[in-house]
Amino acid sequence: MKIIVCMKQVPASTNVEIDSETGAMKRTTGDVRTNPYDLYALETALQIRERVGGTVTVLTMGPPQAESMMKDAYTMGADDAVILSDRKFAGSDVLATSYTLSQGIEILGGADIIICGKQTTDGDTAQVGPAIAEHLTIPHAAWVSEIVNVTDKNIQVRQDLSSVSQVSEMSYPCLITVDQNICVPRLPSYRLKKETSGRKVRFLGFDDLKDKDLSRYGLVGSPTAVERMFAPPEKEKQVYIDGTAVEKADKLIYILRKNKRI
Repeated sequence: MKIIVCMKQVPASTNVEIDSETGAMKRTTGDVRTNPYDLYALETALQIRERVGGTVTVLTMGPPQAESMMKDAYTMGADDAVILSDRKFAGSDVLATSYTLSQGIEILGGADIIICGKQTTDGDTAQVGPAIAEHLTIPHAAWVSEIVNVTDKNIQVRQDLSSVSQVSEMSYPCLITVDQNICVPRLPSYRLKKETSGRKVRFLGFDDLKDKDLSRYGLVGSPTAVERMFAPPEKEKQVYIDGTAVEKADKLIYILRKNKRI
């Protein structure tokens, strides 16, 4: 069983820099973390491997700093890690991102199962996974909350959709996107950290892909554009009150009355 998990680094806070010309986030600056939903995707892949055997490869598109995320995936149990990194991929929207990832998957020789998190916390479109499947012309199931059964021939999953819960069965190759209630991600292993400390993360660029049509990648290949991106303004601020219990109570009552809360 060959499993590929698509992962992404996302901003760790709302303090992100925005490119004034493109409206896109500057992903080489600021604190980052692994997209939380992708941790559920990785854990799902590892559990499937434990049931039917095989390998788990983690794939991402992003700047070289994504290597730290891939190293963390090794400490959880991933077998291989690949980063698609090239300036030509910068500014990608859902369509360009999904196409680049699909090209990367083809370079890796495809997969029996491709697993993605339901969505990312920076874009929240929940479209990249299904779009990858469309580019690869394979079946897919979104919003998966349970792996009902998995064999070497097919997989049964439960999908919790907006108004219905259904069980779907697909033959390989296929793609699923998983929700957060599907499992509890395991913690990184110190033993695996030591064992994989010398394991390399592979980097692939535009020149490694089969399709060299620049109109399908990056900002040029993105039919949608961000007009403006900004952090929401703070509506309320915390107020700290010092003093004894009686003094604090008096000050609190004064503030509440001043703001016409009581």
